[in-house]
Amino acid sequence: MLKVEESKLVETIKSRRSIKKFKRDPIDKEAIIDLLNDAVWAPNHGVREPWRFLLFMGEGKETIVEALQNEGQRGKLSTKNPDNLIERYRHIPAHLVVVMEESDKKKVWEEDFAATSALIQNLQLLGWEQGLGMIWKTNQYINSSSFCEDIGVKESEKIVGIIHMGYPEEIPKAQDRTKAEEKITVINKKERL
Repeated sequence: MLKVEESKLVETIKSRRSIKKFKRDPIDKEAIIDLLNDAVWAPNHGVREPWRFLLFMGEGKETIVEALQNEGQRGKLSTKNPDNLIERYRHIPAHLVVVMEESDKKKVWEEDFAATSALIQNLQLLGWEQGLGMIWKTNQYINSSSFCEDIGVKESEKIVGIIHMGYPEEIPKAQDRTKAEEKITVINKKERL
């Protein structure tokens, strides 16, 4: 019988948290690239590697801040206080925009979206092992063509997420998870449905 031991990987999966408060300490660009070089080993059908990355850090964060300000002026930010959002973007050490090439073939699109999502999870787990916190955001403005254009996303691409990253100032407590036994249906013989 297969028994899953509490390994370092299991510990990392269970301890990882989405970080909402970051220290202002800068992150080394090379450290992020090293993490990405490991994260790209996510499973992806046909090794299509449908992803691309835009990293905003240092003064480059102003590009994404200006894009948010433009969205606010267009009335496209669905937040009560856009100034708080903009200051948050300035405070966080780095923003990684993960995009994927869009396909008009539904099966390819779904496979590529799943692969890019797996890459993001790899990145979060690898970063957590190094003491780097992240939160994967999918706010409505990532679907705005004007926001995408302002930050350099091509018309043929979709933002899968904006990953805010930095060293955690505060680590939230774990929230309970439902046991798999409560969500699994086992079919071990042929049944007529």
